[in-house]
Amino acid sequence: MDKLRAMELFVRLAEVGSFTRLAEERNLSKSMISKEISRLEEDIGARLLHRSTRNIQLTQVGSGYLERCREILMKLDDADSYVQDHQHQPKGKLRINAPMALGLTDLSLLFAAFMREYPDIELDIHLSDEPLDLVKQGFDVGFRASSTRFDSSYVGKPLTQFSYHVCVAADYFESNPNINQPDDLIQHNCLVYSYFRGKNYWPLGDGVEVSGRLKVNSTPFMMELIRQGLGVGFIPDFVCDYDLKKGTVVEVLANVNKPKLTLYALYPARQFAPPKLSHCIGFFERWFQQQEKKSSLLF
Repeated sequence: MDKLRAMELFVRLAEVGSFTRLAEERNLSKSMISKEISRLEEDIGARLLHRSTRNIQLTQVGSGYLERCREILMKLDDADSYVQDHQHQPKGKLRINAPMALGLTDLSLLFAAFMREYPDIELDIHLSDEPLDLVKQGFDVGFRASSTRFDSSYVGKPLTQFSYHVCVAADYFESNPNINQPDDLIQHNCLVYSYFRGKNYWPLGDGVEVSGRLKVNSTPFMMELIRQGLGVGFIPDFVCDYDLKKGTVVEVLANVNKPKLTLYALYPARQFAPPKLSHCIGFFERWFQQQEKKSSLLF
């Protein structure tokens, strides 16, 4: 038995929670994975999992063993990365979680530049807006955009900032009352983003509680409804910039104070960050600094 391989399969199985999902991810049979885990249990002399037809559950011993396996695999990865780093050509795989809309806009350019800079690093990128436990889901780094500081056990590197805009369709006011101050939004159908940390409380001026007929977990989806004149949206500029420049939507309450949206790169806190991760974070910081310099030269 290859014990390290078995430990790695056990850790990933605990993260995905399903033999079927792990088999599909690794292109292996469920029976092969099950045999590997069974051999590992026999080797250590303890049951790690409660198996059922639908899901798996860690035993008390399995839960403690999982954390120790993670530490061992991290140290092994650190050791490999140390050698690669001193050969000036980091290698390996990075699993990255990023917001869907940002991944389809700014981050796609970032990742393209990163792939050119580090051809021997394999990227496994997962785009989604729902909040995920990075460690539990097996991600090395995650991008999170927030107007408030994160209270978490992760290290958070601020990369850049974005602005919010209150947007409506260009012809919206032909059939709707004007919006001159935040309280006017109470009269309008305000589209709410499901994962907005303020829920339906928009931080405009002193703040206003809005309501509407739509809650959705996708800001690009929301933008389409705004274009159609179906409501008002509180949208970050990486989603609405194109439409504002094109004139299909217009901004209201432009002079009202709004918080900045900071983009963070989050990664689990540990004593030593793998060199490939350090290279990754450093590249992200430099790339956004370069983009900001380019933008400043245009104005």
